[in-house]
Amino acid sequence: MSKIKTKFAERLGIDMPIFGFSHSVDVTAALTNAGGMGVYGIAHDPPENVQTRIDSVRRLVGPRPLGIDIMMPKGMPESETLESIRADLPQDHVDFVDRIADKYQVPKATKKSFYNSILRSPSYFEGQLQALLTSDVDLVAFGVGLTPDAVSRLKAAGKIVGALIGSPRHFDAYRDVGLDFIVAQGSEAGGHTGTIGTMVLVPEIVQRAGDLPVLAAGGIGHGAQIAAALAMGAQGVWLGTRWLTTVEHAQGDHAVGVGIRDKLFAAGSGDTGITRGSSGKPQRQIRSAWTEEWSAPNAPAPLKMPYQHALVGDLMTAIEEHEVDPLLHSPAGQGVAWSTELKSVSQVLQELGDQAIAGLDRAQSIATSA
Repeated sequence: MSKIKTKFAERLGIDMPIFGFSHSVDVTAALTNAGGMGVYGIAHDPPENVQTRIDSVRRLVGPRPLGIDIMMPKGMPESETLESIRADLPQDHVDFVDRIADKYQVPKATKKSFYNSILRSPSYFEGQLQALLTSDVDLVAFGVGLTPDAVSRLKAAGKIVGALIGSPRHFDAYRDVGLDFIVAQGSEAGGHTGTIGTMVLVPEIVQRAGDLPVLAAGGIGHGAQIAAALAMGAQGVWLGTRWLTTVEHAQGDHAVGVGIRDKLFAAGSGDTGITRGSSGKPQRQIRSAWTEEWSAPNAPAPLKMPYQHALVGDLMTAIEEHEVDPLLHSPAGQGVAWSTELKSVSQVLQELGDQAIAGLDRAQSIATSA
């Protein structure tokens, strides 16, 4: 296995400064065991399930470092329930979602999923946070939002704490909360993302951050981009999309279905787009009939999180359960272009490491200082 050392990687005791975000226990463990840093996303796990998930990963990685990604978006309702929110949804939005279901002949969902059974709320996030505070995880990253109190409590519990940001404005807001690292995520990223490109954002945040380690994220799927990130001053990279088409992501509770995986294989860098139709926040995903319907002139403006989630939760669950091909979609960054065949996590990590080293050597051969 290729090895690239940075100060932040050495602090964590990992061989490669490659951080892999995933909702899969198996992917997270495989990343850590292969020498990178697996970061398990708990957004879809109710507080009472978080420790179970952590235990599942820990059994697979032993004493190796383990990371967790948590979301704490602002403005979530506290006194509402999923049922009460559904009862007050605007009728024109409900009718629009019903028309999508009729148009594509989507059968009713027969299963419960995160999308149609969970309501994000401050108490939901606090419960997840409490589980992390009493756990043995080594690193916690805030994917969306944070509070200074949450950061200080995690640090007091001995955790290494960081946050994903999409603009210099976010960095300025987080500058004095005591973070140990920053993930500068460009707009090319899959999932919830901003508007500034990775190659612009990373050096700008590195310049502002001083000695604070910065990881680069957003559309990264090839080792040459890792070399470029290091050249821009990042101490590592943060990837999500590349792991969706791995062997390990085809199994477990959060397995990627064959239909979605085939769409990921077929997608190029120009086949993703931004929509608010899934969660209410801007999310980059594979273009599909789903993204087309929500961008159509007659489409209502998506609701804010978590109200949009309550609106579309049953339909999204049904689309995935019944694999309704035109509407199948998945968060994915522009780096999906590098996901062309089924490989193991360790194969992808080896490939990225070899490509990164080749990229560093190539840069030295092309340009020399006078």
